[in-house]
Amino acid sequence: MTDVGELVDEAALATFCREALGGAPDAALGVERHGEGFSNETLLVEWDDRALVLRRPPAGDHAEGAHDVLREARVVDAVSGEVPVPEIAATCDDTDVIGSPFVLMERLDGDVLRAEEPDRFATAAHRRAVGERLVETLADVHAVDYEAIGLEAGTFGYPDGYLERQVENFTEQLEWLLPTTEQDREVPHLREVGDWLAENLPEESDHTLVHGDYKLDNLMFESGTPPTVAGVLDWELSTLGDPLADLGWMLVFWREPHDPDPGLPGRFLPRFMEHEDYPTRTELVARYEDRTGRAFTDERFYRGLAAYKIATTAEAMYYRYREGDADDPLYPALEEGVPELARRAKRIVDGEEPL
Repeated sequence: MTDVGELVDEAALATFCREALGGAPDAALGVERHGEGFSNETLLVEWDDRALVLRRPPAGDHAEGAHDVLREARVVDAVSGEVPVPEIAATCDDTDVIGSPFVLMERLDGDVLRAEEPDRFATAAHRRAVGERLVETLADVHAVDYEAIGLEAGTFGYPDGYLERQVENFTEQLEWLLPTTEQDREVPHLREVGDWLAENLPEESDHTLVHGDYKLDNLMFESGTPPTVAGVLDWELSTLGDPLADLGWMLVFWREPHDPDPGLPGRFLPRFMEHEDYPTRTELVARYEDRTGRAFTDERFYRGLAAYKIATTAEAMYYRYREGDADDPLYPALEEGVPELARRAKRIVDGEEPL
């Protein structure tokens, strides 16, 4: 497991906090690694009387442009007041401080629903409300006037051709991964799914701000009831593009009682929403359409694209594990888990796993 000392020079961070945030003369720093998530590193920071979150890229080499926490901070700061997000406390682009750029943001109080639901939400009304808040908040993200908040096309994102680029980029990544990872086992169908997606690109619905990783465990719910969204988290993949891609991604992570076993731990694909009290995917789509006036057409494409991206991303995680560059205990399960994700992607595009 990556040690805090590999991610943060605590003495240098304390100096930065004193200069950027102020505090009492005897202010003390505390840092703890937060073990959830699969991309950027998240650390819990205590400085003086403030509870903060530090976001930085993972240790080691990574692709140019990936894990851009300063870009993520720009988005979070821009959308503040439009959708609930943490407040940015400070940013640092000087890699001499802790070894990478980083962002400090105020820590929200509440719960992220990962492997299980909080006891306080375990009623029919609250379970339904969780699903409703999830899809309503996505509609709010897509309603943001991105140009008005300084996220202009051409500088923040390139919305035209978004879907085509998504298919091409993930196909290129997959073709780079599979010659190595398939030495261990075959990953069925993914090349077929990529070909189907490329041949069935729909006309993009319209262009909005897209979150890029919108799912239940990237929301934090406030303490107490009824379920209320405290903040939308993890904007690392946000850009401008087709909003229905966000909806398709959210739906692939939302399970129902009849769904096949995902073959992966609940931390990767939570299953508690299989309870009959939670809304169905069809009900979530209807609420989104009603809220936005946008029809979820070509749903096989959008859900298939999401499943394809998930399988490819998981295969990249498996590649890192195979190469000895990842120590997350989830990763060994991806040896069998990714082939199951690939089978699901094929079922979706073939129409064998309906909405």
